Amino acid sequence: MRANYRLKRLFVADPLLAGTSVMLDPEQAHYLRTVLRMADGGEVLLFNGRDGEWRARLAFTKKSATATPQTLERDQMSPPDLHVLFAPLKAGRLDYLVQKLTEMGAGVIRPVFTRFTQNRNVTRPKLEAWALEAAEQCGILAVPAVADPVTLDDILAAWDGGRRLIFCDEDSRTQNPLDVLAPLPCGGPLAVLIGPEGGFADDERAFLRSLPFVTAIPLGPRILRADTAAVAALAIVQAAIGDWR
Repeated sequence: MRANYRLKRLFVADPLLAGTSVMLDPEQAHYLRTVLRMADGGEVLLFNGRDGEWRARLAFTKKSATATPQTLERDQMSPPDLHVLFAPLKAGRLDYLVQKLTEMGAGVIRPVFTRFTQNRNVTRPKLEAWALEAAEQCGILAVPAVADPVTLDDILAAWDGGRRLIFCDEDSRTQNPLDVLAPLPCGGPLAVLIGPEGGFADDERAFLRSLPFVTAIPLGPRILRADTAAVAALAIVQAAIGDWR
């Protein structure tokens, strides 16, 4: 069942049970009352990543607001088993990238520092806030987990070989990623690695290609910006071997 986009969706941390009121945080209460001008009895949708999506009824006091779940609108689904590793972009494009990774079905989002990564000043709270906002807007039922930044060498050294890593390689020998992905099984644990704006270093690329759990794919005949490449890569992977199948 698709999301109901006519009602405002809010993420809450509390358990969701019919008839059990949830205290909204001050920012949510202010937004509903002051910006949306909602009143007692108004309806919103609540989700917490565990208990599905609930239609809830609002009640306001002078300084706070509660939402009481009434009916279960959608059952909880398992979060996508797709990890997305990306070299952080410059600040002006980083929020866009996190939002799109969330919309495209990332289950885990992890910044990875490569040789040519330009932005190493990334913090989990900011990434988590962007992912949460995107989850509320796009109708998904679970907010992607945001992992701590790690170097490319460290994450590859500790990699679980049962998770296939799709490496977006601008130096790939072909232009068609579908030919490369076609032999891979659908629905297994996956990860996608997107490089920095300056691309991967030659030795990074060679090392990645030498690993048995890595599959290198091209992204067509044109040079893409890193944030565009991320959206293109996830669309291709999801359509070929991911949850779009």
